[in-house]
Amino acid sequence: MQVILLEKIDNVGVLGDLVDVKAGFARNFLLPQGKAEVATPTNIEAFEQRRSELEAQERESLASAKARAGKLEGKTITVTSRAGAEGKLFGSVGTDEIRIAAESAGHEIEKKEVRLPEGPLRSVGEHPVTLHLHTDVDVEILVEVVGEEV
Repeated sequence: MQVILLEKIDNVGVLGDLVDVKAGFARNFLLPQGKAEVATPTNIEAFEQRRSELEAQERESLASAKARAGKLEGKTITVTSRAGAEGKLFGSVGTDEIRIAAESAGHEIEKKEVRLPEGPLRSVGEHPVTLHLHTDVDVEILVEVVGEEV
């Protein structure tokens, strides 16, 4: 299915690209979230008329993400969880726990922005975590997991 992108999408293309994607990806993700439109002649013409507006929104979004990255860079977020004597957690610390701890520390992040490529954190200590704030902006923070003795 050919679509026209309304914003930059990782590993797909940038604003204004006409790309061929699988129908399910377009139907279930790109179109419902407003990230693309079906590439019909009418939609392409409408996009060209709105191009400058969409480019301005993209620049504003990027600037906002860079400002947030500047505030978050080098920060340490502390998460408390129940742990055994050896430092292994009962359960794990996932993206939602990190988001809640960041909000209580005064940093606004969304659950979907937290990237844990090796899965949830399962031990006490300091763990580097990447926040994906924008397609072009990633920032690394330190999550300190503190064990609560049972």
